[in-house]
Amino acid sequence: MILCFREKAFNGGRIEIVNEHEEPVGVIGLLSVFRSSMAVFGRDGDGPLFGGKFRMLSHKWAVTDASGEECGMLKCQWLSLFERYEYDRYGVGGFKIKASLFSRKYEIRNDKGELVVSFQKVNRWLESPAFRLTVHRRWIIDGYEWVVVVMGINEIQKRMDRTG
Repeated sequence: MILCFREKAFNGGRIEIVNEHEEPVGVIGLLSVFRSSMAVFGRDGDGPLFGGKFRMLSHKWAVTDASGEECGMLKCQWLSLFERYEYDRYGVGGFKIKASLFSRKYEIRNDKGELVVSFQKVNRWLESPAFRLTVHRRWIIDGYEWVVVVMGINEIQKRMDRTG
């Protein structure tokens, strides 16, 4: 499964999610201009499948399921040569998300070290961030949930850039 999506320059509104054939397969709803929060809707647009937002006064990104219950937590861990994140999917396990410093390519691996998902930033300089996400292992976690995780990484990066 390949999903492509981008961020808007001003957070607010809807963003289309397309597959590798550029066919619409979902929508990202950016819920607030002033507060980073979002929801992902499937092709039919009925109710959110997953959502994401920052925890209060934190750099941690909470992922919610269709019922609005928190189902996972994304957090950043900076190492000298790597940009690294961890996604803890409650009841499933942890995932390591890693990219070399200044790289635009990321890998997401499960606790066994198996490649589950990869994604890369595909935008050009001075364009809004755009992503191409590839699900390598169809597993318990849905591709749309990974969209929320990737957007969470982007939001964490923006927040850390603003706060220094």
